[in-house]
Amino acid sequence: MTIRLYDTSARQIRDFTPLVQGCVSIYLCGATVQAAPHIGHIRSYLNFDVMRRWFAYRGYDVTFIRNVTDIDDKIIAKSAEQGRPWWSIGYDNELAFNNGYDALGCLRPTYEPRATGHVPEMIEMMRGLIERGHAYESEGNVYFDVKSFPGYLSLSRQELDNIRQPESTGETGKRDPRDFAMWKSAKPGEPSWETPWGRGRPGWHLECSAMAHKYLGEAFDIHGGGLDLIFPHHENEIAQAQAFGDEFAKYWVHNAWVTMSGEKMSKSLGNSVLVSEMVKQWRPIVLRYYLGTPHYRSMIEYSEEALREAESAFARIEGFYQRVIEKAGGPVEAAAEVPPAFAEAMDDDLGVPQALAIVHTTVRQGNSALAADDKDAAIARLSEVRAMLGVLGLDPLDPHWAGESADRGEDLHGAVDTLVRLVLEQRESARSRKDWATADAIRDQLQQSGLVIEDSPTGPRWTLGPR
Repeated sequence: MTIRLYDTSARQIRDFTPLVQGCVSIYLCGATVQAAPHIGHIRSYLNFDVMRRWFAYRGYDVTFIRNVTDIDDKIIAKSAEQGRPWWSIGYDNELAFNNGYDALGCLRPTYEPRATGHVPEMIEMMRGLIERGHAYESEGNVYFDVKSFPGYLSLSRQELDNIRQPESTGETGKRDPRDFAMWKSAKPGEPSWETPWGRGRPGWHLECSAMAHKYLGEAFDIHGGGLDLIFPHHENEIAQAQAFGDEFAKYWVHNAWVTMSGEKMSKSLGNSVLVSEMVKQWRPIVLRYYLGTPHYRSMIEYSEEALREAESAFARIEGFYQRVIEKAGGPVEAAAEVPPAFAEAMDDDLGVPQALAIVHTTVRQGNSALAADDKDAAIARLSEVRAMLGVLGLDPLDPHWAGESADRGEDLHGAVDTLVRLVLEQRESARSRKDWATADAIRDQLQQSGLVIEDSPTGPRWTLGPR
């Protein structure tokens, strides 16, 4: 068994060999908390949540770091616009991100450090880089000298002459316009911290290099993030860390975006779909299915039609669960191991679409077993499906999803059930009289109301159908 991952730095799929046998260390660039999260943000962590779960299934001890960028230019700009303290904006949006992660069943990280809690580590890194000739102070700012680091741009494979660093106001005194800011001098009314070079605040890139060093050491296995972070963020992280003396990340894994009308979903473009609104319209487990089952390196074009398709596909899985549990007369435990074909797909660069195809094939086999009244085979297939969906964080019987029915109005379920059963009794009466037209008309009316009626050996049953 060997897990293989696409490594952006190598531009190919590589066998994963951990730095420490039986352990895997992962650093994921987390939220910049200037606004509430849209589904594109959550997709990134969902992808790495699946990665983490798969490593754990394969027996690895996983250390997972996801940082919070709680100070940057955008947060400060929002503070000025809204007349609110920067830390208040950051905290509220950090809670919104965590609520979104939790709603979609993401495991909590091992550690979730905030940038503002690690200024001493940033000062230490800047001091070391200045001593080694890779950084310099100018007018209260500290810049990284990109020409001093021969490996610069090895990740994005660009030419130095062709790049331009994003800049904010106040970045004065650069020796070369391609140098990037690690520390920004204090400006009136902005948050700042004391350093040997004067008061100021950290640059975005420095934050991650310092926090990865603190929590994962000089070398770690996997650094993750969205494709949009390759340059400048990840390129600048590498430069800082390796010039400081760290080996840094061994593998670089990047997820693709959620797009809308062909453009990357983003807050700045105004084309984002907030998670807080989406979970009011769609069951969170369906959102996880929609966002987490395409391959992590494939773009997802957002549409309500695609969400409805995901909802219908997942409803078929849930229907299979319900029928087998009824047949078994009680809960069915998950298998100890996933089927070999599922494992093979997941080992091959987290091939979730191929793995999901095994899930649906197993569901079809289970339904065939039910049709043949083969109870043991049906139970065995459900046991396998539970194991596979458990790895993907999509097992409907997992305790995390137990509250979903309550969120959808469980308090009304009993009343609705009583009313529906009265109508179904009328339908059964019509069927017993062989009045098929009336029986079919009752069924059709119920279906038009959003209910799915299924005739089973124990009598008719109803479920909520997909919208």
